[in-house]
Order: sequence, then structure tokens, then C-alpha cells
Amino acid sequence: MRADASRNVEAVLRAAARVFSADPLARITDVAVEAGVDKRTVYRRFESREDLLLAVYRARLDELEALIDATFADERPVRDALVAFAEGGIRLSRDWPVDIRAVADPAIRRRREELDARMDDFLRRAEQAGVLAPGLPGGWALRVLQTQLHTVAQEMPALQPGPAAALVVETFLHGVGA
Repeated sequence: MRADASRNVEAVLRAAARVFSADPLARITDVAVEAGVDKRTVYRRFESREDLLLAVYRARLDELEALIDATFADERPVRDALVAFAEGGIRLSRDWPVDIRAVADPAIRRRREELDARMDDFLRRAEQAGVLAPGLPGGWALRVLQTQLHTVAQEMPALQPGPAAALVVETFLHGVGA
């Protein structure tokens, strides 16, 4: 793919994430306007609105996988990895604001479940390291972390990713009690 075509596809995907997040019923024309391209450019690459939306979900999952690889795969201390993941997760959620939790597409759902399992594995490592409380219900820590990241990313845009990540991890590890 030519460099300009690749840039156009990236611009379309990022614009589609913003547009569909703001208006789930938005049209491809709305995405083209937001991306600064002609709607024919979008249709040359994506046959339908659904095809475009699935590509957005895949792009978001690609970035999540890269974030997991970069933050959880090495042997850095658990707390440092959590902060790095939180900061990257906040940026990712702001760059790709579409919600993939309820996606019905089997391939997207399966990939999300695989990435959730990798995050859960890391959180089990955190439990074994004594950073997280032992004996929590399966998946609880992951859901709490994901909910905090989503809340900060989408509902508190004034918080910069670095300080927001530190706040998320502090709250995740110690709660909000006095």
C-alpha cells in the first residue's frame, strides 16, 4: 500500500472510532468528513459501514495487544508495569474511543477474550507478588482495572495520561478509603 493510502486508511480508522463513539448510527459520509477524505476513498477500502466498524475494532485490539506486549511481557516490577499499562490504556481509549465490550462478531470477541486472558495472567502475577489481594473472584481485578481506565479516559479528559495512570493504579491498589 502506498504511503499516502496507508495514511488515509489510518486517518479513516481513527476518525471512524471518534465518529462512531459519538454517534453509533453515524454514516460513512460522516466518517469521511471527519477524516478529511472523500467518501469514495472510504468505500474503496471498506465495502460497508459494518466492514469499517470491524476494522476499527481490529485496530483498537492491535494497539491493545502492542500495549500488553510492551508492558506485561518483561520482568519489570508489577507496580511499574501497572502504571505503564494504565498510561498506555488511557491514551489508547482516548485515541480509539469505541467500546468493544459488546461486539457480537465472533473473531473480535475471541481476540478480546484472548487479550483479557493475557491481562488476567499478569494480574495473577501481581497477586502472587503480593501486590493484589489474594482470593478475589476470577476476573474481578481485571474488570475493576478496565472500568477505572475507561472512566478516566472517557469521562475525565482534563486528566493527563501520566497523572491519571498514577491515580488509577493508586486507587486500584488501595481504594478510595481514608
